[in-house]
Amino acid sequence: MRHCRFLRAVRDVARFPASLFLVAAFAGLAVAQDSGATPAGNSPIPTAPDISISGASDPLATVSPTVGRYWDPAQGTSSIDLVRRALASNGELAAARLDIQRARARLRQAGLRPNPTVDFEQTSERLVSSGTDRATSIGFAVPLELGGKRGRRIELAKAEIEAVEAEVADRERRLAGEVATLYAEALAALRELEITEGINRLDLETTRFVQARVNEGESAPLELSLLQVEVDRLRSRRALVEGRLQSALLKLKSVAGIPPGESLRLRGDLSTPVLRLPPQTPEAAIDIALRTRPDLRFARLEEEVTQAGFRLARAQVVPNVTVFSRYIFDRTLTDLPAPLVPVPNYSRRLSLGISIDLPVLNRNQGATEEAAAAMSQAQKRREYLEQVVRAEVASAYARYETARAALNTFEQGVIERSNRNVNVVRGAYQAGAFRITDLLTEQRRLVDAQREFTEALSEQYRALVDLNMAMGNVPTPAGENPKP
Repeated sequence: MRHCRFLRAVRDVARFPASLFLVAAFAGLAVAQDSGATPAGNSPIPTAPDISISGASDPLATVSPTVGRYWDPAQGTSSIDLVRRALASNGELAAARLDIQRARARLRQAGLRPNPTVDFEQTSERLVSSGTDRATSIGFAVPLELGGKRGRRIELAKAEIEAVEAEVADRERRLAGEVATLYAEALAALRELEITEGINRLDLETTRFVQARVNEGESAPLELSLLQVEVDRLRSRRALVEGRLQSALLKLKSVAGIPPGESLRLRGDLSTPVLRLPPQTPEAAIDIALRTRPDLRFARLEEEVTQAGFRLARAQVVPNVTVFSRYIFDRTLTDLPAPLVPVPNYSRRLSLGISIDLPVLNRNQGATEEAAAAMSQAQKRREYLEQVVRAEVASAYARYETARAALNTFEQGVIERSNRNVNVVRGAYQAGAFRITDLLTEQRRLVDAQREFTEALSEQYRALVDLNMAMGNVPTPAGENPKP
């Protein structure tokens, strides 16, 4: 009787959140003093630990079998490993690299000179009359390019090679960013999977405790039913999260060029991304981006390509000269009065000459105007891209700083207090001060807080990836230097 009056008093005090810890402490003390031992079948409900990825802070921590299928702190694959694998095995990138070979082939072609020509001519009267005169001629011609056309072609081809190399480097940057982003999504799904699984495991243990209380008549069957609904809900949520994780891993395999049947387990966690940290100020980050972004370098090289194309178009206005020579051998017959026979005549001639195009009608006006417009177009694109780069860096830097501030708030207040509240409510429920709905409500708050914490971790990871991409850096370990 004294125990029941105490529990009613505890319920009144427990209405105030600040009294939760006192409720749990006094309720546990009262039960211990009143009974002297835990009632038969009432095994203590386990407290709620700080639910996070196993091994995130301790590589030797125990990993659940489900999580162990996707995460291995020792033999797993890091984001850097996947980036390297993608750069080596991605099919689309391999096809893009062939553009460099094509550009080098165009450079070789640009350096070739025009071929000489040889012509042969045979003239005979036998095909059209009864005459016997015939002539044979052999000609040889060599075209000469004037105005530096060959040099301009080589200059244009070299500029195109550098531009193609910069374009491929930008493809590598984008591919690395895609891999790192997908890796962050997979880690976020993995963390949520273990959170859900951990809460579900605690609920199963609580279910056994509540079942024992129901069997002894100390709790209503409704409490057990509510708890079982929560267990089933978390089990469904766990299946959805695991499906999202499997989907992210399949996308990673596809982008990294890994066969679908090959096993892929992750390594690392969202809280410690293996990426280079940004500089101290956004201005320094923007300066790095303007110097190292491959797409910006490509835009500048495209500007040089159009300038080289303009110079080539102007050089093509200068007419070409063709130097030729011809050797002619004639055989004719001179008829004499009878009874004399015709007398053959033989002659040999060698002629030399040149042929020059007259740029009267076509002075390559259209090609020159097009090349001038292409120069202006490339300049405007480069100027616009510089603005885009500045905006991307500033945006990614702001996102990263905001995500860091949100994480500090979560780590210092939300997560710690949420775990503590669940522990207190569990203790109070075990003492009879709270209903099962109070425990489930506080537990759902913890799940929501952990989910939001995972989103904040994922946002910090993705923001750091985007910032590295905006600065022109392929994701590499923090100790490595940026790719020039």
